[in-house]
Amino acid sequence: MVLAGPTAVGKGTVAAYIRRHHPQVWLSVSMTTRQPRPGEVDGVHYHFVDDAEFDRLQEAGEFLEWAVVHGRARYGTPRGPVERTLALGRPALLEIDLAGARQVRQAMPDAFFVFLAPPSWEDLVDRLIGRGTESTAEQEVRLQTARTELAAAAEFDARIINDDVSRAGEELVSLMFDPRSPGPEDMPSGAGPRTDTTRTQLT
Repeated sequence: MVLAGPTAVGKGTVAAYIRRHHPQVWLSVSMTTRQPRPGEVDGVHYHFVDDAEFDRLQEAGEFLEWAVVHGRARYGTPRGPVERTLALGRPALLEIDLAGARQVRQAMPDAFFVFLAPPSWEDLVDRLIGRGTESTAEQEVRLQTARTELAAAAEFDARIINDDVSRAGEELVSLMFDPRSPGPEDMPSGAGPRTDTTRTQLT
């Protein structure tokens, strides 16, 4: 399962909830060239590497997906751990950005793609500014990116509103384990997301 959504929507927080409460789910740990934020632990939240190491892995074809995010740092999903986990039949969750999700769709079209959305645009702005981890200039860049990312929700198989972390996390896990979840062949032509828990219209 691939979880994506706009910046500051809380993808990492939902993934952390699943890590704590559902250890049977394997969570992929992405690599990034950005610096750690306060409280982030190398190997748990991300694998923090320098540009030279990222270049080496990229050239060796070691990424399932990678992208430059917000025009600055690079992020990537190591291919090997994902493939080994799937080969063991263990449920795997990738928490990545929109560009990465699109690459994974090309590489693994059978994956299930979930879009994590904020209750409203105002809520997303408040989250980004309130966390205080970016400069004013970077906040503006991320908000511009977020508008584009929100418009991509229809590309996903399901959409979950992150109005409560525990509820959103449990809903995501239920989609991973519910055998009644319909596959792509069950969707009518031109249909939107299979699961939509929207409560507030995004503007």
